[in-house]
Amino acid sequence: MATLLPILDLSTAVGRAQLEQRLARLRGTTSLAGDTAKAVAEIVEDVRTRGDEAVVDWMRKFTDPEFDISRIRVAEADFEAAEKSLDPDLRRAIEASIANVRAYQQHILPRDPAPTTIAGAELGLRHTPVASAGLTVPGGAAVLFSTVVMLAVPAMVAGVDPARIRIVNPPPTRRPGEEGRGDISPIVLATCRLLGVGTVYRIGGAQAVAALAYGTATVEPVDLIAGPGNVYGQLAKQMVAGVVGTDGGFYGPSEIVTVADESADPACVAADLIAQAEHDPGKCFLVSWSARVVEAIVTEVDRQLEARGRSQIIERALESESAAVLVADEDEAVALADRVAAEHVNLAVSDPERLLGRLRNGGEFFLGDQSPVATGDYYAGPSHCLPTGTTARFASGISAYTFLKRSGTVFYRDGMPERAIEDVARLAEAEGLDAHAESARVRRRTRGTPS
Repeated sequence: MATLLPILDLSTAVGRAQLEQRLARLRGTTSLAGDTAKAVAEIVEDVRTRGDEAVVDWMRKFTDPEFDISRIRVAEADFEAAEKSLDPDLRRAIEASIANVRAYQQHILPRDPAPTTIAGAELGLRHTPVASAGLTVPGGAAVLFSTVVMLAVPAMVAGVDPARIRIVNPPPTRRPGEEGRGDISPIVLATCRLLGVGTVYRIGGAQAVAALAYGTATVEPVDLIAGPGNVYGQLAKQMVAGVVGTDGGFYGPSEIVTVADESADPACVAADLIAQAEHDPGKCFLVSWSARVVEAIVTEVDRQLEARGRSQIIERALESESAAVLVADEDEAVALADRVAAEHVNLAVSDPERLLGRLRNGGEFFLGDQSPVATGDYYAGPSHCLPTGTTARFASGISAYTFLKRSGTVFYRDGMPERAIEDVARLAEAEGLDAHAESARVRRRTRGTPS
């Protein structure tokens, strides 16, 4: 059957080869080698050395040929106008989203454990927030005010002062010869105002990440940078790691893996696949061991697509970046889902909790066909800023944890026990560090003359 979503049968050599090609493209986005990484390195170094002037030059090249320094920082009057223009019903929905995300982040917020005593020392762990955070909110055709919520609320719950949060969000791209000057969405600014975040810069991409890392005359440097974006911005985060903290993830083009069995509702599964393909670009994988299930869902994808507004973007994503994969059984489905390690994993099966127990990798899991990924995008509670490009094998999504540092504590309340002194001294001497050994022996509990 001819469908937009290619069907790959893993029992055939052709199917396996086509799947490998798609998986290779997934992994390739994270590489620090190649022409893209070289271009990003040039931008980062240029901003580091020339500051605002470089930021303006790169914004003119990539976004708006008439961009100037006065546009970098959003003025207070723009926030006020944006909040006044916000539709009341939309405001209520945004406030509900904020409340849900805050409640979830507060629920998972780590608490300092009670100290434990080992060999005479009271040992503990304390969590402290970073002092400032830079949050990257993508621009482009979609107005991603939801990303402001999904980044800023976890930071605030962790303890970052909203006054020390900096958001970068580029205006829409304008080509030479186009009339008018696009600006970032007033809904983004209104959302910032609802959250109490008052610093927004109209910049994006690698130049925005570099500006947040090194600081410029206009852009204040931060201690940690977090958030999604295009491959330029994500590679830039990797390059400035160490100068500043980063979220440790690669939050790039959106992805979904749906594992479906005979119980799955084809209409619901197809809708989720199309929703992810709506991102530009989006990558969608349907995995099932039932040919009948695969055929029903891909047919439903074709049917629903006729009514979607961004159909050209969706069609391109389905045809070139996505696949319906027919596997032998559940075991092969689990192995493939873990290998893709997708941003979103939807378990449209009769017993999703059981299947969840078999899976290791995924940015966020949606259990059952009645749990749409869009609730994670906007409303449910966990942040929608999630690892992509197979990095869910080792990375996590944004949460309050992202903005917290962990520090151990050591307290010999009654002084070091003799055994501890001698053990530390012997260990230090074995490494040839006699000063370390003496720093333990000088603290003998007898308080006598140090040996």
